[in-house]
Amino acid sequence: MKNSLPLIRPVTAGACLLLIVFLSSEAIASGPRAGLATVLAAQSGAGGEVALNPSHPERYVVKRGDTLWDISAMFLRDPWYWPEIWRVNPQVGNPHLIYPGDVLVLVYIDGKPQIRLERDEGRLSPSIRSENLDEAITAIPLETIASFLSKGTVLERGEADGLPYIVAMKEGHLIGGAGLDVYVRGEEIGEVGRGYSVIHIGESLIDPDDNSVVGYEGIFVGEGLISRTGDPSTLHLVDTQREALEGDRLIEQSFNIPLQFIPRSPEQEVSGRIIHVLGGLAIIGQYHIVVLNRGAEHGLDVGHVLRVWQAGQDYRDYTKGGKVRLPDEPAGTLMVFKTYERISYGLIMEATTDIRLYDKFKNP
Repeated sequence: MKNSLPLIRPVTAGACLLLIVFLSSEAIASGPRAGLATVLAAQSGAGGEVALNPSHPERYVVKRGDTLWDISAMFLRDPWYWPEIWRVNPQVGNPHLIYPGDVLVLVYIDGKPQIRLERDEGRLSPSIRSENLDEAITAIPLETIASFLSKGTVLERGEADGLPYIVAMKEGHLIGGAGLDVYVRGEEIGEVGRGYSVIHIGESLIDPDDNSVVGYEGIFVGEGLISRTGDPSTLHLVDTQREALEGDRLIEQSFNIPLQFIPRSPEQEVSGRIIHVLGGLAIIGQYHIVVLNRGAEHGLDVGHVLRVWQAGQDYRDYTKGGKVRLPDEPAGTLMVFKTYERISYGLIMEATTDIRLYDKFKNP
C-alpha cells in the first residue's frame, strides 16, 4: 500500500503577489525596492500609448483562481504592459495585493488608461490584511508549475555534485523500488519524515550557440521519506516510476518559486532558444514548462515575458534548385519564473501554433 507524502507546497516568501507602487523620484532613489521600482517607472514613462484589449471591461470583479496574467490579458492587448497602467489606491489597505472580490476599474487620466483598485475594507479582517496572504492572486498558475516540477527538473552544471545521493541498496538489492529502503549520503540530509524526490541524472543540456553543457536533465524516479538519520541515512521509497539506482540524487520536496513579480518586457535585448521541455514532450503548448539557454548573466529575471518564434526551416526550392531558409513565425509567449546563471525556467503562457524544441525567443 502506498503511503501518502506530505503535501508539497512551494516556498513563496509570503505566498502573495506584490504589485509594485510607482513611487516618487525621491522614494525610488532611497526606498528598499529602488531597483525594480526604478525599472518599472522607466518602462511606464517610455512605453508610449498602451493598446487596450478591444473587448476589455470597464470594471472587473476579481474571482478566485484568477492570475495577474489573466487579468492583464483581459484589459490589455499585450499583458506585459501591466506596469504602465496599474495605479494603486493609497487609501486601500495592502494596496499591493489583489484579492478575490476586489474591483478593478478602468479610468482615463489625461487621456491615458489606468487601472484603479476598489475594495470593501470591511470585507478583510486585520489578520487577513497583515498575515494571511494566501488569498491574494498570483502572477501565474502555481498549481500548474508545481505539478510539473514535482515530477522532473533540470540541474545546472555542477549542481548535482552537491546533492545527497543513493550510496547502496538495503539487503544487497541491485535496484530499488517502492517499499524498499536505500542508504543515502550527503550534507544537510533532513530529519526523520522529511520527503525527497529521487532523480536520475539524464542527458546533458547543450547550448546550441556554442555547444557547451549548461545543465542536465533530471529524470523523476520516485519519492521517499527519511526513516533513519546518520551516515549513511536510510530513505524509504514510498513510490517509484522507474528503478532507483546507486548514484541517483535526492532533491527536497519543496522549491522556491517567487511570486513577487509582475509580467514585463526585459529591460535589455535578450534572445535565445528553448533547449528542453519538462516531460520530454515533442509538441509544446500552453502551461508547459521549458528551459531556456539564457539566464541571469544574460539579463533575464523572473517576470520577464518573451515572444516565442517557430524557427524557420531549410526548404528545398524545387523551382530554381538549392535551399531557402523559411522565415521565423510567431508561435506564442512565455514568462520566466526562475533563473540561474546560464539557464532559466519559462512557462508557456500562450501558444498560437506548435512550439518545438530549439524554437527561438526574444523580446516581445
